[in-house]
Amino acid sequence: MKQLFLLLLAVSFMFGGLASPAIALTEEQRLVSEAWRLVDRAYVDDTFNHQNWWLVRQKALKQAIPDHESAYSSIQKMLAGLDDPFTRLLKPDQYRSLQTNTSGELTGVGLQISLEAETKVLKVIAPIAGSPADRAGVKPADTILKIDGVLTAGLSLDEAAERMRGATGSRVVLTIQRTDSEPLIVEIVRDRIALNPVTFELRVADSQSAERPKTKIGYVRLAQFNANATAEVSRAINQLEKQGAEAYVLDLRSNPGGLLLSGIEIARLWMDEGTIVYTVNRQGIEGSFEATGQALTKDPLVVLVNQGTASASEILAGALKDNQRATIIGERTFGKGLIQSLFDLSDGAGLAVTVAKYQTPDHIDINKQGIKPDVIVPLDPLAITPLGTQRDRQYEAAVEFLTTPSMVAGAA
Repeated sequence: MKQLFLLLLAVSFMFGGLASPAIALTEEQRLVSEAWRLVDRAYVDDTFNHQNWWLVRQKALKQAIPDHESAYSSIQKMLAGLDDPFTRLLKPDQYRSLQTNTSGELTGVGLQISLEAETKVLKVIAPIAGSPADRAGVKPADTILKIDGVLTAGLSLDEAAERMRGATGSRVVLTIQRTDSEPLIVEIVRDRIALNPVTFELRVADSQSAERPKTKIGYVRLAQFNANATAEVSRAINQLEKQGAEAYVLDLRSNPGGLLLSGIEIARLWMDEGTIVYTVNRQGIEGSFEATGQALTKDPLVVLVNQGTASASEILAGALKDNQRATIIGERTFGKGLIQSLFDLSDGAGLAVTVAKYQTPDHIDINKQGIKPDVIVPLDPLAITPLGTQRDRQYEAAVEFLTTPSMVAGAA
């Protein structure tokens, strides 16, 4: 028994005293520790960019963290050491904004707004069609001077958007300025607004085939992979099929991505069979997502991409390319082959953490490389070109490809 006591005593001294009380962390220190722990458990690289991740935590907690902003700065400094721009802190207003964008709906007035860089004036880009703001007569290029009597001068874009959001049925009063007119007072009743990321149209193009002089092309533009994207793309395809579409252009240009599962589900709308994407986590475990045999059309398909096509857009484009389901036309894509998950922090902020990598069906890692189109067609970066028009070189290349005799015959 005496030997056992001495052994326990030695262990106690070795670890600095087992009986010593734990040092209580402040609220701000707990927030930093909480963020550290989420990354520790989920981050894709278990070397944490060749850092001693535990030592990173200890150094962070030794610094003075007197308030929340200091805590945020400490978290951002920790994350910077990962050298991964996609693993990042989202302060509460940024986190709410991101969740709204990906949820597919919001409750508010339904305005797309911008803050002019030089003047800091809050401008209306456009009201969402059918939204409360649209019904109230708010117009593109209107200047918003006040929100419920509060001057917008000095407000950030997120702060202005937050003031216009609110519960269904509640009211908000906007003071609007139009060119060469007195300020207008507009009272708007907030409502639930669906965010539709899809526009589509049936177009008729001249064919290069003597047997079939015209080709009906379904043009589908997808701007973002939010919670509504799959249903809206499905609706677009079904409508276009009823209208007699013989071929399709899927426009993913400047689509920054969004929800991973939306990208997978939309690939299934075009593919009957085949692998859509492979995922690899920190343990090296490889998972895959497959087509389910429920494609809505087998008509010829061109996918338009550019340097702004990223993330879930690249998953979709890569799946359609590697399975020979579509021809990719445009410019090399952005090259984001990493998958993030969102985690809540206890104060309402959030963390976006890279939890896995993905590979295309041909096991191509496109991170920082992008997807090379089958047909490279650059756009003049200085030209302001309306997408999907005859002045759009990439769209015209897609139409030319789809109206060649071999493609028209394949659509029969």
